[in-house]
Amino acid sequence: MSDDATFVKPGEDFVRDSSYITDRITVDGRDGWPVEAGRYRLVVSRACPWANRALITRRLLGLEDAISMGVCGPTHDARSWTFDLDPDGKDPVLGYERLQQAFLARFPDYPKGITVPALVDVPSGQVVTNDYPQMTIDMSLEWTAHHRDGAPELYPLALRAEIDDVAEKVFHDVNNGVYKCGFAGSQGSYEEAYDALFARLDWLEQRLTDRRYLVGDTLTEADVRLWTTLVRFDAVYHGHFKANRNKLTEMPALWAYARDLFQTPGFGDTQDFAQIKEHYYLVHNEINPSGIVPKGPDLRGWLTPHGRESLGGKPFGEGTPPGPVSAAETVDPAHTPLG
Repeated sequence: MSDDATFVKPGEDFVRDSSYITDRITVDGRDGWPVEAGRYRLVVSRACPWANRALITRRLLGLEDAISMGVCGPTHDARSWTFDLDPDGKDPVLGYERLQQAFLARFPDYPKGITVPALVDVPSGQVVTNDYPQMTIDMSLEWTAHHRDGAPELYPLALRAEIDDVAEKVFHDVNNGVYKCGFAGSQGSYEEAYDALFARLDWLEQRLTDRRYLVGDTLTEADVRLWTTLVRFDAVYHGHFKANRNKLTEMPALWAYARDLFQTPGFGDTQDFAQIKEHYYLVHNEINPSGIVPKGPDLRGWLTPHGRESLGGKPFGEGTPPGPVSAAETVDPAHTPLG
């Protein structure tokens, strides 16, 4: 539980700190970090929507063997995410108890928040980057030599401008919009964020009524970015963040779209609903001081038919879906309707 962290500032709007470590892992190694299979470890928490983007992208592209993965537990304190799910509470590759140790190994006086996802250089134990928007794009464009056969093209050149435009709108009003509702410091800032969130969800509902995917006729980076918010909406944001005009299940196109992706390999099989709820309802004790984690919602609806095939399009284009999740990365069956 986060006893010391402060998320709500009375009288103020919520402003996300977006000052990330902007080093990139590239083919030419321009920042000193060349693409190299086995060298880097992706540290995530299944609870976090930003980390979930990287987890999904890694799986869709088949980068599991090239980039190993460490998984933090769903809760953290003001200092850092911790590896409390691992034996002895230490990441088996890095040997760290806290992700903070990778940041301090590179920046001994690192002054900012310790965030997931983060890519860590295994030989040095130093964090490389926590710049999550660039991270998934680089997985698509810089790691192509290590993509699986049949991997989708998530950031195609011809659609990049439209992907970027849609993703920018979605980030401000939806991905970050739910947080602006939940951590609003005044009634006015909450209502402004609430109105922007549902105006954008209405826009998305209309957009997805007659098209299967957000941009083009296959999965792209834009879908990955939107979906990690949608999958958490009814379980967390509707109640915990007071984003309660309606539930996702009450928006026909968006709910069908979300189920379509949930049932697509690489999406639903990365979701741990128990960890998602534990994170939000325990860490944000300013807005849930009781620490009670709700039992609902009923998750069986995620597996109901969605009918989106009738809109055309193919999730992987001319490619193929990823194979089964490895035993080491499989979500606890008790935490997912897929179990």
